Amino acid sequence: MKSSLYPLFVLFVLFTACRQTVPDEGTIPEFAIDLEEITIDDLRQGYEAGTYTITQVVQTYLDRIAAIDDAGPELNAVIQVNPDALEIAAALDVEWQNGTIRGPMHGIPVLLKDNIDTHDKMFTTAGSDLLAGSQPLQDAFIVERLRDAGAVILGKANLSEWANFHSSFSSSGWSSQGGQTKNPYDLTRNPCGSSSGSGVSVSANLTVLAIGTETNGSIVCPSNNNGIVGIKPTVGLLSRSGIVPISFTQDTPGPMARTVRDAAICLGAMVGVDSTDSKTLASTGNFQIDYTQFLDENAIQGKRIGFYTAPLGQHWRVDTIVKQAVAYLESRGATIVELQQIEGGNVGRESFQVLLYEFKDGLNKYFASLGPDAPVRNIDELYEKTLADSASMQYFDHDLIRQAMEKGDLESEEYQSSVTEMLESYQKNGIDRLMAEHQLDAIVAPTGGPAWKTDLTLGDRFGVFSSSPAARAGYPAVTVPMGTMDGMPLNITFFGKAWSEPVLLALAYAYEQGTKHRMVPEYRKGY
Repeated sequence: MKSSLYPLFVLFVLFTACRQTVPDEGTIPEFAIDLEEITIDDLRQGYEAGTYTITQVVQTYLDRIAAIDDAGPELNAVIQVNPDALEIAAALDVEWQNGTIRGPMHGIPVLLKDNIDTHDKMFTTAGSDLLAGSQPLQDAFIVERLRDAGAVILGKANLSEWANFHSSFSSSGWSSQGGQTKNPYDLTRNPCGSSSGSGVSVSANLTVLAIGTETNGSIVCPSNNNGIVGIKPTVGLLSRSGIVPISFTQDTPGPMARTVRDAAICLGAMVGVDSTDSKTLASTGNFQIDYTQFLDENAIQGKRIGFYTAPLGQHWRVDTIVKQAVAYLESRGATIVELQQIEGGNVGRESFQVLLYEFKDGLNKYFASLGPDAPVRNIDELYEKTLADSASMQYFDHDLIRQAMEKGDLESEEYQSSVTEMLESYQKNGIDRLMAEHQLDAIVAPTGGPAWKTDLTLGDRFGVFSSSPAARAGYPAVTVPMGTMDGMPLNITFFGKAWSEPVLLALAYAYEQGTKHRMVPEYRKGY
């Protein structure tokens, strides 16, 4: 735990409840309650039966964080825990006992990526030392929704600093505030970013759910590397208000879980139109408060599914596993249509320009939202202070901050033409065109390859990567475990047109239930 906010009760836990570390591969301490791979439905049944209380569950997760994340393998997944977590849990216990049950998220522990604002005793740092101690003036919209639904905000998860948009190269999962997050399957390998701590925390059973954010790959990639389910919603389905931004056009938060059902429950708890995020206005009539109604074990039957083949050819063993997954879809009654290309033109440069312009504009607005006591006032000051900060500059150059700083405003012709070309290429002339032309219900692709060795000298080595079409279009994607390669998980992604979350969740659920590829981490130490 790198934050100075490390609460006293967790220190107490270390000395009283669970002092055992994780000395051997595959060994974890014993805890008061067995929470390994527990689901929302399991927890609710336990609460109803009186097997345990919300307070006991929250305490056990705090014990697990202290023993597994801070000691033992030192995953560096949790950057700070909520000092009010037990008090919140106790209040929710009283509500439950009095018959006031807020919904399916009542008493469910959730970790937030540390670029999501909370107005409490926790800080929001985006992983940067320059925001250490920063306390936003209000909760993010989705945090309000989670609290109203009865979720227990357990703490903040580590992330790639500034959501991995800062340097010419970087190591996913590294931040100056939290250090390097480790992959729980192999501690020498990378968790992928930028929602690295969120993905690791869920996979290592440090929480039931975590909320990540994605601009391009930052939910689906850590879900792949950590063998969990991730939902990147349509941009606008969930509010971005109170989230440290990169891109107004592409950013979205999303749930990360061990099962599709848990992720679907959490997604429904966060939807809603937010007057302070104009993108959410389009979600009116397009969101559901209960996505579990669409989960169907037979959903694959009769579907027409595009198979995006461009990510193949990087590694023959990954290709083999992907083709086995596609063959399974066919065996369950799907018609497969191969797609070599999705985007309607080469707009990689335009996409990058959109990110630079919107990063500058978004950060300046975010810093202003922190009020007169903001530790950083604008992107120019951020760049100046970053260059002077030895921790921030220890490994990476932060050159993307400089490039963004030098851009003009959102009225510039370069920005306007770039965002128009990008969206037309990936929406109208890309996903929309292909799905109409081939009458597709969804598209599938390998989410990624096996996690690479973490390397702070040379940075990330992604290899297989398929997130860009959905990310740049602002369209939804659901990733789910697909198999393993040398003990490392691999995922498959289902994506499609705007607001198609019900179809994608149905397909992902049917695939998950039919294959059962989720694998519990063993905390190996390399091989």
